[in-house]
This record gives sequence, C-alpha cells and structure tokens, in this order.
Amino acid sequence: MMNIRIPEQNHVIIAGRLTRDPEHRVTQKGSGVCFFDVAVNRRYKDAVTGEWKDDVTYVPVTVWGPMGDRCKEKLQKGSPVHVEGRLAGSEYLDKTGQKRKVLKVTARRVQFLATASAAPEAPDAGETAETEEQPGPQARESSSGIEEVPF
Repeated sequence: MMNIRIPEQNHVIIAGRLTRDPEHRVTQKGSGVCFFDVAVNRRYKDAVTGEWKDDVTYVPVTVWGPMGDRCKEKLQKGSPVHVEGRLAGSEYLDKTGQKRKVLKVTARRVQFLATASAAPEAPDAGETAETEEQPGPQARESSSGIEEVPF
C-alpha cells in the first residue's frame, strides 16, 4: 500500500439569503457571537421531464467577535450574503434525549451583498476575521491615460 499524503482542507464558500433575522449573544468573556441560516438555491433542469426545478440547502452559520456584532447590525431576514469559512460539526441532545449531529459553517469572512433594487452609495467590502487588509490588484494606466482593470 502506498503512503500518499493528502493535504487537509476545510474551506467553505456559500452565497444566499438569510432565512431569519440573525440571533446575537454575548459570551461570559464578553465576545459577541451571531447565528443565522443561509438558504442556498440551486436551479437545474430535470433530465427526465425537462422542467426547471429548485433545490434549496439551508446552512447554519456562526460568526464570532466584532464581525458577528456587525452582522447583527447589517443583516436581516432575506438579506443576500456571501460567507467564507470552515465546516464545523457539533452534537446536542434533542427533546427526546437522542444525540443529534449538525454541520455548521464558522465564518472567517462575511460580505453583505446589495439587492438589485437597492442602489448603494458605496459597495460594502464585507467583514473579515483578519485585522490586516488584503492587498488587491491595482489599476494601471494605459497609454491613453485611462485606468484599466488588471485581469
């Protein structure tokens, strides 16, 4: 048997709409934590009937610290959101005493998306768990003096 090393990865990206208003709590140590569910839609054409169908996945999201506080301020039921984070599992006992397992996304970055009907004054760059800014591509000036986007 070959010894193959596989790098472990745990990175999740989802985009959808909140199914309910965010729930916000403060821990005993004073850190904020925000909980919400995101509905992620997938539209596909049924191979047999040829009809378009919708498949919806509901994803629970947990956001810690100042980013969680900001989510409580900015988000509400129906808000479009883009979330990057890691998949985390947890267990709990239900009302009947049965052990249940659930998968959640613990957010590293949350971006508040604008709706088509809203015309924001400035686009929201989102919130990240890191305190340092990520350097982005810089526009370069063409020979005509007009800036071009570098891609």
